[in-house]
Amino acid sequence: MKRIAFLGPEGTVSEESSRYFFSDITVELVPYKLISDVFLATESGETDYSVIPIENTIEGSVSLHMDWIVHEVDLPIQAEWTYPSRQNLIGDVKEIGSDLSKIKKVFSHPVAIAQCKQFLRKNLPDVDFEYMSTAEGVRIVKNNPNQGFAAIGTELACKKYGLNVLSKHIHEHDNNFTRFMLVGKKPLIEIKNTKLIKTSILVTLPEDYPGALHQVLSAFSWRRINLSRIESRPTKKKLGSYYFYIEIEESMETVLLPAAIQEIEAIGCKVRTLGCFPSFSYVND
Repeated sequence: MKRIAFLGPEGTVSEESSRYFFSDITVELVPYKLISDVFLATESGETDYSVIPIENTIEGSVSLHMDWIVHEVDLPIQAEWTYPSRQNLIGDVKEIGSDLSKIKKVFSHPVAIAQCKQFLRKNLPDVDFEYMSTAEGVRIVKNNPNQGFAAIGTELACKKYGLNVLSKHIHEHDNNFTRFMLVGKKPLIEIKNTKLIKTSILVTLPEDYPGALHQVLSAFSWRRINLSRIESRPTKKKLGSYYFYIEIEESMETVLLPAAIQEIEAIGCKVRTLGCFPSFSYVND
């Protein structure tokens, strides 16, 4: 059985999305406290793969996680998928009932709280907040009854701790999705097929070549290869030195993409392939 590392504790969006992605495969999901532990578990062979949240519709790119993929570990990207970040107000219905004014403190991650600010402003204007992971917040509510505590988190965490959803889907943006990447040393052959194959590369420009970035983009443009994401990040070697992270909606198995990479290498660019992988969109069941 494959072992999959994810950023814990249990009941987070990372676990919820992992269960969704692996719904057709029997795997063991293993939570880790820190994102560094998630990466290192797979790098060392303790787990087979790691699930990494890499980008959010509202918050944008998760730069720390990208830096780990680029600088700290050699774990190719094997798949990616998107999953909605759905936030719920969670508590004990026997204690709170339908009277939300009984809630004195809400526990959750600051990002989750920010995603629900309109609901909170309207329904819980005077509550105090305490910041932690969403799942940890639900656990605290479970272990501290009759104190007016509630949490914002996933339905998975709610079920795990035997609490109730006091108000469902209290976030403001229905298009709030998180993109997850599966990284590991070997392709996961058990996953289902998809028409969309992506390739992720890192491009470091030559220092003495004015207009090099334009040349790079042109190599893809005239071949009509679609780039879905371009992001600059520091190389951490010296001030003002950057690499470009580029996501390409094309497979390395085609003729055009390898030719484009050869063209940009010919002008002195350094290219590192981070993975060629299937990309899955969320299907609302």
